[in-house]
Amino acid sequence: MANKPLAYTLNERKGTLGKYAGKIVIQARPTGRQRIDHRNFCEEVARATTFTGAEVEAVLRLAAEIAKKHVENGDIVDFGDLGTLSPSFQSKLVEKGKEEFIVNKHITKPKVLLRPNARYFRLEGVSYERIEMKPKKPAKPNPGSDTPGNSGL
Repeated sequence: MANKPLAYTLNERKGTLGKYAGKIVIQARPTGRQRIDHRNFCEEVARATTFTGAEVEAVLRLAAEIAKKHVENGDIVDFGDLGTLSPSFQSKLVEKGKEEFIVNKHITKPKVLLRPNARYFRLEGVSYERIEMKPKKPAKPNPGSDTPGNSGL
């Protein structure tokens, strides 16, 4: 697959922090990205192997399921170049002596945390191409809103 430049646009906005607070600044933002769906991704991987796209998809799905089961048991899974998967959750604060800590009440939102491998996720050897931002379509007026010439009734 040949590398192509990463497309970006320049956007103006008002700075909110530090020395740029309140000033108009210009910032580059990536654009022109396409989403590669899972099935097409598996087919692309399959073309470089002796597996079919369905087999690649099955192996990826199985790997994710097994990794999740390990994480649900409290283990940390090294997922190769992608990084590590580990269990995480939020815990509410409970004042000592005022209330008893109740696991099902005070621990919430259990999830799998992905800690990406910094070396893998650092893009190297990329080039950039500036493209012009497409003008936004004007918003259609809401028939029930109070706009000039509309009494809202």
